[in-house]
Amino acid sequence: MNIVLWILQAVLAAVFLGAGLTKIARRKEQLVAPLGEWVNSFSASGLKMLGLVEVLGAVGLVVPPLVGVAPVLSPLAAVGIIVIMVGAVVAHARDSAGPKIAMNIALGVFAAVVAWGRFGPYAF
Repeated sequence: MNIVLWILQAVLAAVFLGAGLTKIARRKEQLVAPLGEWVNSFSASGLKMLGLVEVLGAVGLVVPPLVGVAPVLSPLAAVGIIVIMVGAVVAHARDSAGPKIAMNIALGVFAAVVAWGRFGPYAF
């Protein structure tokens, strides 16, 4: 199970690092086409902040346990990702973006499994 949790952590970290860096690096106008109309309901600075939080979540999932410093940050990062995914489901539901909602739910479930495993029986 430890290997499964590490795989989930790596997948989540890759997804959120990519998504976060995209939001940080691009202007708001450049994000509408690849991400959808939900982008228009956020300010430019709000999108940058969301990107920063996603990058921090990605780093928090893998770096603390790898370096052996405060490994409890890993399941806490997973909880933060769950919160982000709840917000993403709400944002995509406003746009009736069904496939994106399904992806958000799947990522949220992955994060929940990581949080459960790392807080519980497979803690570092």
